[in-house]
Amino acid sequence: MLKLKTLLTSLTLGLLTTGTFAADDKAYNIVEKMDRQQREIADGTMMRSQLSTCKFGQKNKQITCVETPRVKVLESVSKQYGEEKKDSKGVSILLEPASERGIGMLTYSYDDPNKDTESWLYLSALGKVKRMASGTGEDREPVSVFGSEFTTEDMESGTVDEYTYKILQEGPFGGREVWVIEAIPKPIREPKTEYSKVLYWVDKERYTLLKAQAFDKRGKPFKQMLFKDIEQINGHWIARDVTLINLQSQRLSNMKTESITMNVKVEDEFLTQRTLTDFAYREKTLEELRKQFQ
Repeated sequence: MLKLKTLLTSLTLGLLTTGTFAADDKAYNIVEKMDRQQREIADGTMMRSQLSTCKFGQKNKQITCVETPRVKVLESVSKQYGEEKKDSKGVSILLEPASERGIGMLTYSYDDPNKDTESWLYLSALGKVKRMASGTGEDREPVSVFGSEFTTEDMESGTVDEYTYKILQEGPFGGREVWVIEAIPKPIREPKTEYSKVLYWVDKERYTLLKAQAFDKRGKPFKQMLFKDIEQINGHWIARDVTLINLQSQRLSNMKTESITMNVKVEDEFLTQRTLTDFAYREKTLEELRKQFQ
């Protein structure tokens, strides 16, 4: 799932404190429902997205890039696996800039808490596939998504059982009624996460994230994620504009979904390293999927 500190006055949350923490099972059920919807969205889905990254500053209490953003365009295909669709496989290929066209990333994540996320990066200029060291233990770094502030952990779903939850507050946020839910990793999750805790702002009606805030292992604000342009597609609420603000690196990344198609048939072979290295096979398959873009 996704995570992160309020920097802008316009983002200040006017929430009503509940007085006492709500029952853990209610908080768990809310997050589980939200996660289940995300898994349904990712099961047989193709997206074309624009990914931009820059160093940011503040001007008139607004966050703005202080340099020309690095912009990349990519296509991603994903599919869920397992009895409850909690395992996932996804592949993303860069289309732009031209100098990076063909660079690809393949990621597998698992419901089994004893299995780490697996990621492979294909560098088209070298014609080689590199296995990425997944997880975030003392000797490992989180895997960045194409050099952005997003990591594979930020994109994960199906890990709900690896956290404990509490409803901290509820009330209005951005014109919507929300729950604010605290998620703390259980011991089995701690070695695999960058975060000591995460706060979620969950839309009560749509069960979608409006905001998330993560704290590092020292308990300091680390990342903030904002979800905008939420629209209903094929019965699911989807945020087509997601911004991740890294408060420690002073960099942000924005992911905008330009096109999307859901409920498509994705062959298992397409979600393997063959797609990274076999240009003809990849393009033939993608061309068929592109015809279904919305």
